[in-house]
Amino acid sequence: MKFAILPKPKDEPIAALEAEGHEHVGIDGNPDMILFGGGPDDFPDTLPDSVQVVQLMYAGVEALLEAGILAKHADNGVRFANAGGLFDDTVAESALALLLAVEHRIKAVDREWNNKQIFKEKEYLFDGKKLALIGAGGIGKTLIRFLEPFGMEITAVNRSGNPVDGADRTVAMKDADNVWADNDYFVLITPLTEETRHMIDAERIATMKDSAVVVNAGRGPLVDTQALTDALKNGTLRGAGLDVTEPEPLNDDHPLWDMDNCVITPHVANIPRFTLRRIGGLAATNWQQFAAGETMATEVDVDAGY
Repeated sequence: MKFAILPKPKDEPIAALEAEGHEHVGIDGNPDMILFGGGPDDFPDTLPDSVQVVQLMYAGVEALLEAGILAKHADNGVRFANAGGLFDDTVAESALALLLAVEHRIKAVDREWNNKQIFKEKEYLFDGKKLALIGAGGIGKTLIRFLEPFGMEITAVNRSGNPVDGADRTVAMKDADNVWADNDYFVLITPLTEETRHMIDAERIATMKDSAVVVNAGRGPLVDTQALTDALKNGTLRGAGLDVTEPEPLNDDHPLWDMDNCVITPHVANIPRFTLRRIGGLAATNWQQFAAGETMATEVDVDAGY
């Protein structure tokens, strides 16, 4: 198999794929596969006829989908795979870190040594808490493992309702109305689709406990930013941990930056060096499956949008 990497070649995936016997070429070298790590503006208007698979170097495909790139090239027989599964451990750990930072009131600590305030406000995950995972794929299953020592009751919410290992119960997304009122924590790691866009809005927040905490390690538009801001300001939500936002980045004068019950990280739940370390092996696996006439491990369903 001949492969190209766009928009710029990366040494680690090149080495990994060459170790599997594949050949690195430029875009004009008739590649069979393209590894792509850019945005819509970086994607070529046309692909060589030789290209059969595009391996994306990230998980979320909504930007390419909204730009019409996936549909355009899928109509020409090109198949797409994302980097799903590469980030299970990094994103799960980052989501847990955000949850702990909110509940331990890390952002509220100041130089006045305000321990009496923290005594009153700090919470612990092990204290009879309930957590709902909204989206329970590989990241969710890994997070369940990481949460096991805390002894929380965990509800997994997914599209199918099929049982998720380690969860106390699993609920289909369409049947999740009661989940919002029943849990203390909500960790969002579901793909962004028209059905999940602004799934956390003012109406949904109103069904939650005032003591609830929302962590978004998925996609920024899963949360209505204004509704979240209002709820944190008014005390109808206890806190939020955000690795992604809408818009992204937030304006530097956005009120969420100054709220001590909102912890924000700059879309770093996974970081590039882990992607580069792992994407070559995934691309090799996906190509092997494609060549065998199988569905690729992380194949994108263009119609479904993920």
